[in-house]
Amino acid sequence: MSSAAATTSPLRLGLLGSPNAGKTTLFNALTGLRAKVGNYPGVTVERREGAVDLAGRPAVVIDLPGTYSLDAISADEAVVVRVLNGEVHGVGAPDALVVVLDACTLERSLLFLGQVLRRGQPTCVVLTMIDELRARGGELDRARLEAALGVPVVEVVGHRGLGVGRLRDLLAHPEGWTLPQIPPPEPVVERAAWADSILEHTLRRRPAAHALTTAIDRVVLHPVAGTILFLTVMVTFFQLIFAWATPAMDWIDAGVAGLAQAARSALGTGLLADFAADGVIAGAGAVVIFLPQIVLLFSVLYLLQDLGYMARAAFVVDRVMGRVGLEGRAFVALLSSYACAVPGIMATRTIPSPRDRLVTILVAPLMTCSARLPVYALLIGAFVPARSVVGPIGLQGLVLFGLYLLGALAALAVAALLKRTLLPGEGLPFTMELPPYRMPPLRLLVSQVWGSAWAFLRRAGSIILATSIVLWFLLTFPRVTPPADMPEARAASYALEQSLAGRAGRAIEPIIAPLGFDWKIGVGLIASLAAREVIVATLAQIYAASDEGTSLRTAVQRDVDPTTGEPVFTPATVAALLVFFVFALQCMSTLAIMRRETNSWRWPAFAFGYMLVLAYSAAFATHWIVSALA
Repeated sequence: MSSAAATTSPLRLGLLGSPNAGKTTLFNALTGLRAKVGNYPGVTVERREGAVDLAGRPAVVIDLPGTYSLDAISADEAVVVRVLNGEVHGVGAPDALVVVLDACTLERSLLFLGQVLRRGQPTCVVLTMIDELRARGGELDRARLEAALGVPVVEVVGHRGLGVGRLRDLLAHPEGWTLPQIPPPEPVVERAAWADSILEHTLRRRPAAHALTTAIDRVVLHPVAGTILFLTVMVTFFQLIFAWATPAMDWIDAGVAGLAQAARSALGTGLLADFAADGVIAGAGAVVIFLPQIVLLFSVLYLLQDLGYMARAAFVVDRVMGRVGLEGRAFVALLSSYACAVPGIMATRTIPSPRDRLVTILVAPLMTCSARLPVYALLIGAFVPARSVVGPIGLQGLVLFGLYLLGALAALAVAALLKRTLLPGEGLPFTMELPPYRMPPLRLLVSQVWGSAWAFLRRAGSIILATSIVLWFLLTFPRVTPPADMPEARAASYALEQSLAGRAGRAIEPIIAPLGFDWKIGVGLIASLAAREVIVATLAQIYAASDEGTSLRTAVQRDVDPTTGEPVFTPATVAALLVFFVFALQCMSTLAIMRRETNSWRWPAFAFGYMLVLAYSAAFATHWIVSALA
């Protein structure tokens, strides 16, 4: 590389490292979270690049997927090798490599580093977790390690920014780096001997076992105690979602109602006022009300993940996963689906077995994603008494936990069935690093939660708002004048029934009537094909038009059939609707990502079909059982 090129050409720096080595933290520290996220051409593996200025020289940091080896066995690892070889169309090969190593696990990390060094490219090593190494009594001679490897070595503590400035100065001029001293060739025994010699030469004192981690893991990883703890954590999790979120939800609910009233006051009577209050504010606002529960959901999930507990949960549940023919990596993907099925399905790229990956993709939508939470929260909050069952454990939280558990059990049952019928095959060995327990920096936790909350708000402001506007027109037109002798209380409902949306609901009412659903719920089910939570916005518009000034929760509690005078939302209907949403695949985004990941519409169509049959059958059985018991 010439000096002229060195000062004018943007550098391309490939950032490599194993999972949990601190690679993402370093990437964020270098780029200031200014990352461009996409997919590699021709594959659906996530691609993250961040622009950074290095002493006046522009550079691009390529955050490559985490990997333990360059001997690729999964889609993520294959992309790493292809990018390093310059084989990905439109993605230039890196000019230099930055390998992130956890200083506390050098024994394992050096084997991977040896494979990278053999490539002969300009390489530097970044040692993370240095503070933890010293806290555990370890001592590493950085200068000796640098001399032994023949490449620059920098120590950093990414979340505190220590050493990042020196690393930036180093990265600005990779043409000045010494080239790596090539380690021994392929045989694993020779590579291991090379790594041992490096350790013996540079690691003056090995770090002691993490005492707190060891003590906690005696309980967390125990077959019985670990399982009980896992269930306890989950039950507590769902109790908090209701107990802590209710005050904030009530505040937002009052704010949305006040905003709708202000719109009517400002615009007067007429279509424009109805559109603003019912179509826009009531529609999107009905979903925004559940933001506090969404924030709590992601706060707990990210906290457990960053603490290191989720890796242990995968280890504990791996025993169950093995019985249905899957492995722990599948659990990680399914766990990600609790937030959203889209990243959960994308997380299956780490599963090396194509059949196991496909099975996991097909069952991931059964895991209860955050889009179902507004539906559950509305129905549980309206119809399940807020009473204690045992001490602080409330009935509402237990019902919510039961719905999440039902979805998870269904995912495992369907996976077992698929593995024994359509997609049989042996799984590959599962290994997962169990990182020490660490308290995540508050800034990182807040940024993660804010990112997810903002994504929820963007969804409410785009997909849900757009759907709400379309629904308002469908619920408003054609405008029909009720008969003159019709009671005023019935007139609004009559006009809704004669609208385009009302006619669609009436058309499917005979199909959904065995589930206890009326035409209003039918309209919501049709609308929710775009996104599950749209049913809440749909019902909000329907009841805003027929019962102005009443909150959605109160409106569904009061709604009665005008013909029979019976409540529309009976216990049997509420239970059936909850169960229907446990199983139904009502999300266009999920179907689209399944299409991209499987490269075919056949499997998304299969998933939509089997989940619809499952949802209808389970809802029918639930309605029949609850009705019989009532």
